[in-house]
Amino acid sequence: MRTIPLCNAAELRNSGMAVAFDVIYCGQNCRAFAIRYQDQVHAYLNRCAHVPMEMDYQTNQFFDSTGHWLMCATHGATYQPQTGACRSGPCRGGLIKIGLCELDGVVHWHTAHNLKPLEF
Repeated sequence: MRTIPLCNAAELRNSGMAVAFDVIYCGQNCRAFAIRYQDQVHAYLNRCAHVPMEMDYQTNQFFDSTGHWLMCATHGATYQPQTGACRSGPCRGGLIKIGLCELDGVVHWHTAHNLKPLEF
């Protein structure tokens, strides 16, 4: 497992805009996003659990109007920001979580056996 620098920690604000990044998940190029919620950073594949479509309703915007739920713009499914678990809507399962950590003011994402950085 490797840690890959993603962004400065200050770029992620509670219930604010996400930082998008590209990954290879199970051999496929995918978009992912990182958010901050209640002072903790979280990241997920940008793929609704109902149909594998990107969820943001505007670029890098995933939170609903309350700032408490991640919402799929296409299907209206909502997810818990801390876990990615489905809260409501036509979803099967939850979002695919990506490990994150904050070190010295920088947010890093973690690779896994099925999650790799996009290599050029």
